[in-house]
Amino acid sequence: MNKPKIALTIAGTDPTGGAGVMADLKSFHSCGVYGMAAITSIVAQNTKGVQHIHNLDIEWLREQLESIYDDELPQALKTGMIASKDMMLLVESYIKDHPEIPYVIDPVMLAKSGDSLMEDEAKQHLQNILLPHAMVATPNLPEAEEITNLNITDESSIYQAGKIFIKEIGSQGVVIKGGHMGDDEKATDYLFTKDDVFTFEEPRCDTPHTHGTGCTFSAVITAELAKGRSIYDAVKKAKHFISLSIKHTPEIGQGRGPVNHFAYMKEVGLDDE
Repeated sequence: MNKPKIALTIAGTDPTGGAGVMADLKSFHSCGVYGMAAITSIVAQNTKGVQHIHNLDIEWLREQLESIYDDELPQALKTGMIASKDMMLLVESYIKDHPEIPYVIDPVMLAKSGDSLMEDEAKQHLQNILLPHAMVATPNLPEAEEITNLNITDESSIYQAGKIFIKEIGSQGVVIKGGHMGDDEKATDYLFTKDDVFTFEEPRCDTPHTHGTGCTFSAVITAELAKGRSIYDAVKKAKHFISLSIKHTPEIGQGRGPVNHFAYMKEVGLDDE
């Protein structure tokens, strides 16, 4: 039996299972990749919002990463909620020590409820510490605006933002997710690399239940990179995966419900139920 590919997520929690490492691990599983996780923050949240955040002491994160890397290296790594500069610097040290491992960053700043998930000081350091190491960054429009200081309102400004990520910040690739744009018929994402720009379109689903979409989307990209897929193929798979996840949302909770992390498995016949 061949050893499975391994993907590692470094992020916060969601006790209701819709976002954070819980969503990442479900997404890894749905992609046929073994998931590992190191926790940065314990978040009391649900579909109605974020009630409390407890950022772990930096040594607790260090001990988790030491345990993982001392035993089995992942084939790809993603980060989600990284709440402080010290956490960023610690994660960066592992990225630098293992440059062969593809790194995906979901620059989590806000929950779907609008609650802030990152310290203001950390937002300022994200661009200098972690984003330059990214094989793929996956900001939504508000996050891309925060990072680039642009007012992104149309395709032209999306292209401006993409150039900033690649040429100024130094990310190898960035997917600027257009889900917040006003098109009622389709949701378009833009993948920028050093040499190319690609667009990925799926029909827009009219639902408020999109909790955890950013975590899920970036986790699928990470899983596919762990398998040795190209950036293009990983993003293409992630776009279809998240579209199905939103289309078949399980309608859980009293607020913005989570997406369905197993809808893709059902479509390709890996789930018999």
